[in-house]
Amino acid sequence: MAALRIVNGTVLTMAPDQEPIAEGVVCTQGGVISYAGPAEQAPEPADEQVIDASGCVVLPGLVNAHTHLAMTLFRGYADDMILQEWLEDWIWPAEMRLRPEDVYWGSLLGACEMLRFGVTCFNDMYHMPEQAVQAAIDSGIRACPSGVLLGFLPNAEQLLEEAIAFVAELRQQNHPRIHPMLAPHAIYTCPDEILLKVGEGAVEAGVPIHIHLCETASEVQDSYDEHGESPVAHLNALGLLDVPMLAAHCVHLSEEDIALLAEKQVGIAHCPTSNMKLASGFAPVPALLEAGAVVGLGTDGCASNNNLDMFEEAHLAALLHKAHSGDPTTLPAHTALAMATRLSAQALGLGDIIGTLEVGKRADIILVDMSSAHLQPPRDPISHLIYAAHGSDVRTTIVEGQVVMNDGELLTVDEAQVIARATQCAAHVVEADG
Repeated sequence: MAALRIVNGTVLTMAPDQEPIAEGVVCTQGGVISYAGPAEQAPEPADEQVIDASGCVVLPGLVNAHTHLAMTLFRGYADDMILQEWLEDWIWPAEMRLRPEDVYWGSLLGACEMLRFGVTCFNDMYHMPEQAVQAAIDSGIRACPSGVLLGFLPNAEQLLEEAIAFVAELRQQNHPRIHPMLAPHAIYTCPDEILLKVGEGAVEAGVPIHIHLCETASEVQDSYDEHGESPVAHLNALGLLDVPMLAAHCVHLSEEDIALLAEKQVGIAHCPTSNMKLASGFAPVPALLEAGAVVGLGTDGCASNNNLDMFEEAHLAALLHKAHSGDPTTLPAHTALAMATRLSAQALGLGDIIGTLEVGKRADIILVDMSSAHLQPPRDPISHLIYAAHGSDVRTTIVEGQVVMNDGELLTVDEAQVIARATQCAAHVVEADG
């Protein structure tokens, strides 16, 4: 891959306490960042592809810490429902009709959408995960794939064995953009024996666990009824909080739960749009951050969002917690942007390689065009990114040092073909419901 030299932009490294760098330069070599800083201190130009970032902010690619990518096929299919009805009566029956090609084209459609919106890494939990892996490889995006494990299925044990084998194979392949996980859906869909085997498999394979946790009040109450303790406490009793973990949602938490999640450094994916759409509640994000927990952002799937725009997710997170707390200083813009970049990367266990523009990290970089009317006049770029920008303002997306979108044009896939094929697949999946 070509060495890159990004010039003339305002650089946000997103490293803690680092201010925006006007007229900054970012250099990459072999897919890795070799310099990020002021132009006057930059190395001499070499044999590099130069990208002019005039009028743009240059920052790390956004990290979607929780989604179900192929659910792009269900966008607009079953809106405005209670979670359990939505899952049990609509989504799960439709998912039984999924074919491998459906998951591939649905995942590729989602990859196109995310790359357009500046998302360079996503954490996926879905059926037939090998199809999402192929879509990620083909599109050029970074992925944390995992197959969703549902303990109530008759072949649950077989699916767990297949998931562990899948993770082992990916670890052996060691693709630089693929970082697998194991994903039990939730404690209310996976019995303890499955959860314990997942924990053992994750430790043996050296991968994190990806799970839904405390998404609804009924989930928490059911855990008390069955186990005599909260879902967080129950996972801790099983020893699973001692395994690296990404927990999605974490809406209904006690003070003890918050302290435990922070102590165990469980990565948390806050999904404000999905939580609001499904009326799941308001996650105690300010309290989690105050306790020292690692909180990133996720979109959830397109059936409960209904898009994959992480700028919108960060925008809503910043506003939601101000309104809910009654304190306008809660979750300021710089924190929201950190949650979409550095903190999401840390929540996935990838903080050492992505999430900031620092020497030695992978070159996952985006350029956001700040010249449009809704981003004028130019003042604080972080404020504009959170309170005014949209995913469609992204001009260029770079993953692992490869330019995958340039000036709004996707370079790795035929976007028109992807849309056409995904549309056909969506019709097949929901055809029985008209």
